[in-house]
Amino acid sequence: MAIHKKIVTIKNIASNTIQAHSARRYDLDWLRVIAFVILIFFHVGMFFNSWGWHIKNNEISHVIELPMRFTSMWRMALLFMISGAGVYFALENRSPKSFLSERFIRIFIPLLFGMFVIVPPQIFFERLTQGEAYSYGAFYKTVFQFHAYPHGNFSWHHLWYLVDIFFYSLLSLPLFLFIKKRPQMTANWARFFSNPFVLIFVPVIWHFIGEEFLSDKFPNTNNLIHDWNNHFHSLTLFICGFILCTQTAFWETIVKYRKLTLSIWIVITIILYSAYWLSDREVAAWEPVFYSIIKTTNAWCILLSFLGYAYVYLQFTNRFLKYANEAVYPFYILHQTVIVCLAYPIIHSALPIGVKFGYLSIATFLICLVLYHFMIRRFNILRFLFGLKPIKTKAEKVTQELEIPISLKS
Repeated sequence: MAIHKKIVTIKNIASNTIQAHSARRYDLDWLRVIAFVILIFFHVGMFFNSWGWHIKNNEISHVIELPMRFTSMWRMALLFMISGAGVYFALENRSPKSFLSERFIRIFIPLLFGMFVIVPPQIFFERLTQGEAYSYGAFYKTVFQFHAYPHGNFSWHHLWYLVDIFFYSLLSLPLFLFIKKRPQMTANWARFFSNPFVLIFVPVIWHFIGEEFLSDKFPNTNNLIHDWNNHFHSLTLFICGFILCTQTAFWETIVKYRKLTLSIWIVITIILYSAYWLSDREVAAWEPVFYSIIKTTNAWCILLSFLGYAYVYLQFTNRFLKYANEAVYPFYILHQTVIVCLAYPIIHSALPIGVKFGYLSIATFLICLVLYHFMIRRFNILRFLFGLKPIKTKAEKVTQELEIPISLKS
């Protein structure tokens, strides 16, 4: 009898694991597209707020910071979780060697291309605002001095995300292979996190401890070597995204408690705005710790609720998603340079901030769309440089279809 129960349990775990990756996760595709769209608006907003950025408008707005405070809590965290989930699905049909090759081609090559072609115009216009008067040709020569930004002109700027996920993929691969071979272990983890208290507060405590020990010593700089606080949180979320895809039980728990996590972050967001972000009151000595705890809780509950609701309502695809899911990568690589190039000529314009914001947002989307639709997606050399898969000929598609084992079709 005990042996029979054990066999049934093993079968259930295997079935649960198979279901976790048996179909494409369109909900994660939707969240990825949404997160990158928000990223463009966020970087347009950086031109107008009081936070440090490469160039600034002649008039600063603190009002624009209010929605940016909210999105900054979860925007990149969501992308790191989705990236970790993407690694899980990538390893389903690739060997470790093939996976590493794919990471090099689709992440490292676009990063290098970006550092030498896409990012330099951003630094050039920043130097002009600092009083430099050289031509772009004279400036571009300084890039090859390889002096790191901000003292030099060699940088990855907004492409730091590619740097992180490339090295996270390399460093985490042995761990991921270890986890994939142990469905019983991940099934136990799924049962442990099926308790809503555990689901919410264990990750919160983990991130809070990391923040308390690392944030003061290692402020966020997007420097690969010295950005340990950021790596602590981002790598954790990256691994978390991978683990969630190992068992459907994780997603069942997230869906089950999506209304709870939604309620929690709505309440905490109201507290954050009313007590901190919109308040000029003096902060008590104990409040920084309290603020850190509720902010971390808020960010984690936002992620859980987004994942839960997306799992329920976004399990579908259409022509827009198919198009956008490929387009977001080139959009991400291009967008900040386009914003800076468009923003520099209007720094001293008398136009209202709202008009400038609308102009930069619409023009950035249109320019990225034109570059992607009419150039990048049509030529394999550009697809290669922007991390997209090459266009296959009809003969290649037929050959690939013939080579698929019958067992995979059934």
